[in-house]
Amino acid sequence: MIQGFQQRFESAGGGDVAPLLLFTGGKGGVGKSTLVANLGVHLAREGLRVLLVDLDLGLANLDVMLSLHPAHTISEVLAGECELSDCVVSGPCGVELLPAGSGEAAMGRLEGAARARLLRELSELSRDYDLVIADSAAGIGPDVLAFSAAADHVFVVTTPQPSALTDAYGLYKALDSWAREAGREVPTPELVLNQVSGLEEAERLARRLSEACQRFLCRRPQLAGWLPASLAVAEGEKARRAFVEVQRNSLAVNCLRRLAGRVRRLSSAASQAIPG
Repeated sequence: MIQGFQQRFESAGGGDVAPLLLFTGGKGGVGKSTLVANLGVHLAREGLRVLLVDLDLGLANLDVMLSLHPAHTISEVLAGECELSDCVVSGPCGVELLPAGSGEAAMGRLEGAARARLLRELSELSRDYDLVIADSAAGIGPDVLAFSAAADHVFVVTTPQPSALTDAYGLYKALDSWAREAGREVPTPELVLNQVSGLEEAERLARRLSEACQRFLCRRPQLAGWLPASLAVAEGEKARRAFVEVQRNSLAVNCLRRLAGRVRRLSSAASQAIPG
């Protein structure tokens, strides 16, 4: 039986744990942090209580992307210096962020007990929200795999570059191997294609990756959404603002809206799966 973040911690008592959706990628620089920041702002603007969590614990940057200046970070929580709720800062359109630090080598790989504690405390904090969206580190490190296995839904972000697609497949393979070795049933992450020329390219690349996963891993990732290569997105990054704040009807914003719809449906399904 698949048991994600929400089911596991609600069954432990207390109820009302928000679903955890995690965005990750096999390769750095594919735009997952930009995607997470904009998705959070958009969903908050739609009226959801959204908590963004920076789980790139050694090289966090969601605070920078949203022009926020947190007083405390997750590393201080794990050091026993403050509570998780002390770290939360408010961002654009009411989205809230649980930040991590940057340049902290010790945070690049947590001990299992620290990771379990973080997830447990995050479950308690999540009771104040409708949805938790996390941005993980790139690659196939133990934190990435463990956080992916703990989430209710996972999205793998990649770009059309051959190295990025290869690394995305490597992440699917590593997560599948981790699940088999741990004796866990882990849902197949959905795929997000970023910086593509259009729907045709997104569907073609998704089909190619899905066929490889089906052939070698007996898994078939679904395409959750895509975003175009966009100068406006790049300009938003430079200005340290979410592009959804300054645009309304661009192709990038419309694609993000469709992805947000997918996120809402998945989070709603996760909530309905909890026995009442």
